[in-house]
Amino acid sequence: MTPWGLVVYRAATAALAPVVPLLLRSRLKRGKEDEARLGERLGRTHRARPEGQLIWIHGASVGECLSVLPLIGELLKPPGRQVLVTSGTVTSSKLMADRLPEGAFHQYAPLDTPGAARRFLDHWKPAIGLFVDSEIWPNMLSQAKARGIPLAMINGRMSERSFRGWTRAPKTAAAIIGFFDLCLAQDRETADRLEELGAKNVRVSGNLKADAPPLPADPAKLEALRLYIGARPVLLASSTHPGEDEVVLPAHDQLRKTLPNLLTIIVPRHPERGAEIAMLCGTRVCARRSESKLPVAETAIYIADTMGELGLFYRLAPLAFIGGSIVAHGGQNPLEPARLHCAVMAGPHTFNFTPAYDAIFAAQGEGRVQTSGEIAALAARVFADPERARRLGEAAAQGAAQLGGAVDRTRSAIESLLSHAPA
Repeated sequence: MTPWGLVVYRAATAALAPVVPLLLRSRLKRGKEDEARLGERLGRTHRARPEGQLIWIHGASVGECLSVLPLIGELLKPPGRQVLVTSGTVTSSKLMADRLPEGAFHQYAPLDTPGAARRFLDHWKPAIGLFVDSEIWPNMLSQAKARGIPLAMINGRMSERSFRGWTRAPKTAAAIIGFFDLCLAQDRETADRLEELGAKNVRVSGNLKADAPPLPADPAKLEALRLYIGARPVLLASSTHPGEDEVVLPAHDQLRKTLPNLLTIIVPRHPERGAEIAMLCGTRVCARRSESKLPVAETAIYIADTMGELGLFYRLAPLAFIGGSIVAHGGQNPLEPARLHCAVMAGPHTFNFTPAYDAIFAAQGEGRVQTSGEIAALAARVFADPERARRLGEAAAQGAAQLGGAVDRTRSAIESLLSHAPA
């Protein structure tokens, strides 16, 4: 018997379907949709389905899509395969256009109305559906399951907060989680939560992000930045969230007392916050990368409010404060700087990547900070001792390397599931 919560969800999304185009138009005005491809959000497309076996991978946004790139390469090795990647954001679409290998292509994910899900599945007829991280769309999952399409959650992650929310409707949770034939969790904690909610065939596969290649960097842009920065010490704050720049800026001020030529680079998690951060800088001389500015000698704060350029900045700094960790967001990905031998420091809230932070901090022997003073103190020690900076960067890379292997484990599980898929 279908749980009441799922019945209500299906009825509500069906009733709201007529107003979805208006919602999309509203989002379009705010730059959150792609006008030329709005139909994809309704399950319609002008692109023909390719011949052969089609593997469908869905991720919410940039991080999820980037995490599966190494896996996509492995899944495309057998001949006659294509990979369809869906996501819901404009930024992820642009990045996928640049990063997807031959044989893979991107479409916007349809909104989870019954009609949009039906049109999407009618057209693409995927051999398997792989949902990254914690992306759970009941209409899409139930319709795919009804068609006999094998479904897997990959790189699964469930926070304590999400788990508590699901437990408030245990029958609905069990029905929705039960649509998955396989759940591959990042860690034992997530696996236990999924099993408690009623998931079947749960395994711990590790974090796909641990197997990602180092972030790329345009050589010409990197050389230009190095030329402008010269020998200046660089403090990097990456993927910051509101409330964290106000902690980083006083740390910069404290360090400037002994390092008057310090350059602090702030990379906001959401580039549209560039103007807000510039305002927070007050009398500090700042420059914004989105305005095609470079850090000249007078620049104290360089605001890198662009997309897809973190690989540049991790190559320029000996250590980085990772955002989303002083505010209770859960921390952004520490593996990206670590793989580039950039030491990591972060606040107390790192539950999004607990195994990664634990491994990196254990290897480094330090890195946990909470206040402006603690950020400044750790940075000062690193700037004062180049050998210490080198050792910390090496330790971060070694800590990150311990977590590899998720791509192979995930690929093996998917191939097994595919072998039982309908022809």
